[in-house]
Amino acid sequence: MELAQILISPIVTEKSTKSQAMQKYFFIVNLNANKSQVRKAIEYAYGVKVKSVNIVPILRKARSAGAGKSITKRHMGKKAIVTLEPKNSIDFNKIKIS
Repeated sequence: MELAQILISPIVTEKSTKSQAMQKYFFIVNLNANKSQVRKAIEYAYGVKVKSVNIVPILRKARSAGAGKSITKRHMGKKAIVTLEPKNSIDFNKIKIS
């Protein structure tokens, strides 16, 4: 898998913004990506040193509507929580594309 296909998008929420003070950044990644691939993709795309990567599955959520019908709210995916080495930070506006 190519490095450009691993990272789908950063997650920018109130919780993720607060955790940036602890050098933690959240990303949506490809379903088939593993920790080492995510580490390489982050280091290549943003030019930072990664301390650790945790991957959490995003489970399919459904809500029921009407008489037993279910409507899905979001798709399945993976969320990567990336912890950077001290004195490193990611600027989401500056990504190295090639």
